[in-house]
Amino acid sequence: MGGVRPSRPVSATHPARVVADFTYLMSQLTIRSLADLEQYQGQELGTSTYHTITQEQINRFAEATLDHQWIHVDAERARSESPFGDTIAHGYLTLSLLPYLWGQIVRIENLKMQVNYEIESLRFNQAVTVNSEVRLHTKLLSVKNLRGIAKAQIGVTLEIKDQKKPAYTGVITFLYHFAE
Repeated sequence: MGGVRPSRPVSATHPARVVADFTYLMSQLTIRSLADLEQYQGQELGTSTYHTITQEQINRFAEATLDHQWIHVDAERARSESPFGDTIAHGYLTLSLLPYLWGQIVRIENLKMQVNYEIESLRFNQAVTVNSEVRLHTKLLSVKNLRGIAKAQIGVTLEIKDQKKPAYTGVITFLYHFAE
């Protein structure tokens, strides 16, 4: 799929970061209320664009989490000793991409606050090697009205390009406090 190649920064907080492809905006779902969210219950919500996992990203995650295990950061050793043949992304790095990729699929407006409430039955199915491309596929499993707060359970699958098995599958729960 083609896309618009922007020349402007993503945000003022990250002026050097530029999104390479806005294709996802053409199919991004916009939710403005609990009623909007409820109408998608049981439906596939969409799939993000692919994101490439780089060694720089893996190294930065290792720094942030103090997890410098050689299978993540030592490319030479990983190529010779690892069953994966290269370095792999930390499982939690791939999980940390979820909000970014989710934001490509669904845009929540009219929101006072969003709370990451729960991760349920998450299973890491396959290691993600460096330079792999991953994307998120989602389905809205359920929506409950908790006295005006939307509790949304979303089935998530992180797909790896050209691989049969996904990196992970699971159910995440967000609480959405809409302004209305």
